[in-house]
Amino acid sequence: IDTEAEHTAFLLDELDAAIQAEGPDTVAMFIAEPVQNAGGCFQPPAGYWPGVRAICDRYGILLVADEVITGFGRLGEWFASTRFDVAPDAITVAKGLTSAHAPMGAVLVADHVAAPLYEATRTFPHGMTFGGHPLCSAIALKSIEIFEREGVLENVRANEAYLGEQMRTLSRLPIVGDVRGSGYFWAVELVRDAELTRFDADEREELLRVALPPALYQAGLVARGDDRCDTVVQVAPPLVCDRPLLDELVDRLGHTLETVSKHMHIPAA
Repeated sequence: IDTEAEHTAFLLDELDAAIQAEGPDTVAMFIAEPVQNAGGCFQPPAGYWPGVRAICDRYGILLVADEVITGFGRLGEWFASTRFDVAPDAITVAKGLTSAHAPMGAVLVADHVAAPLYEATRTFPHGMTFGGHPLCSAIALKSIEIFEREGVLENVRANEAYLGEQMRTLSRLPIVGDVRGSGYFWAVELVRDAELTRFDADEREELLRVALPPALYQAGLVARGDDRCDTVVQVAPPLVCDRPLLDELVDRLGHTLETVSKHMHIPAA
């Protein structure tokens, strides 16, 4: 695969083949994050999401966007799926709905998905103890009001390119194999050397569970190490951060990676 277009075609062909293998009539929905969290902020190649939408439409499969992480401003939009020119049949949301001040989750569905629930002979027998909780609902409404009043989405969009430029300066460190992200959602992939050698299981354990936590603590930085795919450190700064705060975040992350490099016997420069 040499081009982005070839990458998109490969992924879409893979999805189509998986549906064919299972039998289209047995597949109710396809669920995916607009930007994949696991493995470190993987960005979809151009045309991927419209292609997925077309495949789902071809087979009569519902397309569900998991926006628990990407929704409510993380990528500078209410829902990240709009950035990729796709309208899902359903969107799942959670912590961003209340800015994490209270636990709340929701599923947003298109009219055609909800329509059967309104038929005279139908009943939707699903419920939970805290469904529609008035306190959480009030917090969610106030959070959305503040987002609109304070221009939170506009702040993320205005600073996205700047944050990307600053994050990419970390590529100077030998331990950094890749920097990727969008909005206020970024990951630094960690490698052993200039050949992009991946860490083995024991090294990942030492790096992420032994070396990284105290280094982050000393730097006064909240970030997450993850190795469900690549070995990464992810940062998701508060959506109200201005450029001086973003500079400080990247500076602290850089010092953290230098400390971790020393622990792993990797040159810092």
